[in-house]
Amino acid sequence: MAISLQKGQKIDLTKGRSGLSTIMVGLGWDPVKKGRGFFGFGGGPDIDCDASVLMLNEQGKIVDQKDVIYFGNLVSLCGSVRHSGDNLTGDGDGDDEQIYVELKKVPAHIHKLVFVVNIYQCMQRKQDFGMIKNAFIRVADASNQVELIHYNITDNFSGLTSLFAGEIYRHGGEWKFSAVGQGSRDTSLGDIANRYA
Repeated sequence: MAISLQKGQKIDLTKGRSGLSTIMVGLGWDPVKKGRGFFGFGGGPDIDCDASVLMLNEQGKIVDQKDVIYFGNLVSLCGSVRHSGDNLTGDGDGDDEQIYVELKKVPAHIHKLVFVVNIYQCMQRKQDFGMIKNAFIRVADASNQVELIHYNITDNFSGLTSLFAGEIYRHGGEWKFSAVGQGSRDTSLGDIANRYA
């Protein structure tokens, strides 16, 4: 049975789960239904949300640009983090993008994994997270797909173009998960990464 979290809650991920070695972090969202436009045509381009993970050291910094895992860099340099690839529309049920983390392979100098979602070409397309609904982040045991944690992100993010969904971080020799659910006006993954430069 998955534990449902609220914004700001933290929970032990590996404590009491010694067999947990690889997790799947699923991120999902649905576009708000568009109007059909004039005479039923148009309605604007699809909203292309991109999930990414930033691997941070103990000082909260990105050490190498290869520590940013996204649709253009699907596997971390160490091989511990793998991205499933880009979903261009957000249509359909379940996870829109998935990121796999082999916890025991994460290098010792990496202390936090930050999971973010941004809207591709948000400025050109005039799109923001007010046009997205049913956003969530969940964590499952990759070996059996049993969901461990689920966090529905329910805030109103109108006018915001990036979403910090959740974090996994080291604490006392274990891994913990934090439900972040914060929006920002960062317009690209590069902007987000610069926060941790």
